[in-house]
Amino acid sequence: MNIKNYTEVTEFILLGIPHTEGLETMLFVIFLFIYIFTLLGNFLILLAIISSSHLHTPMYFFLGLLSTFDIFFPSVNSPKMLVFLSGNSRVMSYKGCASQLFFYHFVGCAEGILYSVMSYDRFVAICHPLRYTVIMNPRFCAVLATCTSMIGCIHATILTSLTFQLPYCGPSEIDYYFCDIPVILPLACADSSLAQRVGFTNVGLLALMLFFTILVSYTHIAIAILRIRSTAGRSKAFSTSSAHLIAIMCAYGPVIIIYFQSTPNPLLSAVVQILNNIVSPMLNSLIYSLRNKEVKRALKSVLCGTGLTTEA
Repeated sequence: MNIKNYTEVTEFILLGIPHTEGLETMLFVIFLFIYIFTLLGNFLILLAIISSSHLHTPMYFFLGLLSTFDIFFPSVNSPKMLVFLSGNSRVMSYKGCASQLFFYHFVGCAEGILYSVMSYDRFVAICHPLRYTVIMNPRFCAVLATCTSMIGCIHATILTSLTFQLPYCGPSEIDYYFCDIPVILPLACADSSLAQRVGFTNVGLLALMLFFTILVSYTHIAIAILRIRSTAGRSKAFSTSSAHLIAIMCAYGPVIIIYFQSTPNPLLSAVVQILNNIVSPMLNSLIYSLRNKEVKRALKSVLCGTGLTTEA
């Protein structure tokens, strides 16, 4: 990625979360707790998956990758937000702002693609159980994981390049709590309409395509579950997919709220972004640990320090 500063602007000033003046201390405590809980919860899930040979399957391989993304995603924005909420510097360097925007869209895009991959994994497991181990073989899973990261990198590179190829000569105040395209482009000293259109199309079309693939997978899954005659079979099939479906709703819900606003509301947008950037990664660890018996068993073993065997 080649980002060159053609402007006099060498740093930006983050003004913070809109309409929260005087609440900095309370927000600092809340967000610090959420951030620590998110890191701890996802790290424990990742550790449980790695340490338990019983969980060395495609489903848990992708869950471990999701936990890894959920560790990095809030780490893109939370540390700097906690710094200025604690009363310290709100200054973000030009390169730091570009890096933050890049990694935000890189991890966010990769996680969105991973949700689609995980839905496909559940589709194969439920609709084609006899061919599951053949289709979802280790090599194919590795290819899917690699493509997920590569597409996320390409997506973020395009958006970051479009945003920072424009000249920025002031003002340098960002009326938000992190560097993102909608709040950076209005500060450009040149016409940013092309970057806005391409950026919106890039993000919107990708999100729509990913959501469509998830919808198709779960439509087939629902049909397959309804065809299962035994109640126990339906319950088991549903339980293996419900946690993932809830996680998808938590991830796409905030995005839908943003796009369906008739009139953009800065405070609502900030709240929704916080839900998406900070709260959703925490909820993922709770959802998968509370609704999955095998993960709970592995976590209990990790916390107790007893180690797991390959026995069920």
